[in-house]
Amino acid sequence: MNFLFDQDQDLLRDAAKKLLGDKATLESAHKHMDSGTDYDKDLWKLMAENGWQGIAIPEQYGGSEMTYLDLAVVAEELGYHYAHTPFSASIFGAAEAVLTAGSDKQKNDILPKLVSGDLVGTLAFYEQSGRYDAAGITAEVKGGKLTGTKVPVSDGLCADIAIVAANSAKGLSLYVVDLTQSGVNRTELKTFELTRKQATISFEGVDAELLGAEGEGEKLLEATINRTAILTAFEQLGGAQRSLDMARDYSLERFAFGRQIGSYQAIKHRLADMYVKVEMARSNCFFGAWALTSSEADIPEAAALSRVSAIDAFSFAAQENVQIHGGIGFTWEADPHLFLKRMKLQEALLGSGGIWKEKLYQALAAKNAA
Repeated sequence: MNFLFDQDQDLLRDAAKKLLGDKATLESAHKHMDSGTDYDKDLWKLMAENGWQGIAIPEQYGGSEMTYLDLAVVAEELGYHYAHTPFSASIFGAAEAVLTAGSDKQKNDILPKLVSGDLVGTLAFYEQSGRYDAAGITAEVKGGKLTGTKVPVSDGLCADIAIVAANSAKGLSLYVVDLTQSGVNRTELKTFELTRKQATISFEGVDAELLGAEGEGEKLLEATINRTAILTAFEQLGGAQRSLDMARDYSLERFAFGRQIGSYQAIKHRLADMYVKVEMARSNCFFGAWALTSSEADIPEAAALSRVSAIDAFSFAAQENVQIHGGIGFTWEADPHLFLKRMKLQEALLGSGGIWKEKLYQALAAKNAA
């Protein structure tokens, strides 16, 4: 078994590092936060021109039909560079839902526009209950018309379409909803992460197109969220690695009592603990990428492992980064707080570590029973 990246993947990573290093700087993130923009439209366009949105999309739908490992390479760099775009909502979320449940017509209608970046998509499954099973969802579709409220919806302010979970006469189902139509009301949900804006979206009898079989929503949504979780875990991995790198660099720059603070054993231990958690997460994330590419049956276990380890690594690394920076680490002028806020948001959007640990237990139990 080859555990190394191939030449094309190395070139893809180098290209991603260069583009994001030039265009997705932390200075640009501060600029967009100050201006209140929903996302960096210039960067989004550049990403589309480079084919990133279509990396794992089949060629017949306008994509490049590369592997999920290739997409994971880009996802990690997006997390590392703190990219200010709706990539995860549109590609990890909406595109995966359409690939999982869509008809040929829906795939042909939607995926090429997501690939080109002309269309931004998102998933809308959470409600006030914090659950996304039939019992926790009150949104409903009658006669092809959707009524209800979804909150939070990631990048819901700028999305053009949403994949919405709602109850129908046959049970929980998924629907494609045009967010630009009359009867869709969007309001910003104030959060501490200003580059990934969340929305409350209410639907008042709007048109909704069934995605997949009616009544199969729980199964289809769970399959989509598992795939989304693996790809999001790579973005979290990138954020964890950046937090580690920032802490290491600062420990070499900052002097106290005539010595680099990185020379003190207490700092060395913290950096070592960060490194171990990041590398453990990396191994589990790559298991997830392998499952997406090669083993559908292993996706539930791989998704839970990826998610649990990525949450643990990013949470620990982001908090330790702030601590190692000391007093300045808590200030707006320094950058550690950006990754701390991104970490908290990414943990909340797909469910906490405790939820995914339970899912891991269930996946392992099902595997052992089989």
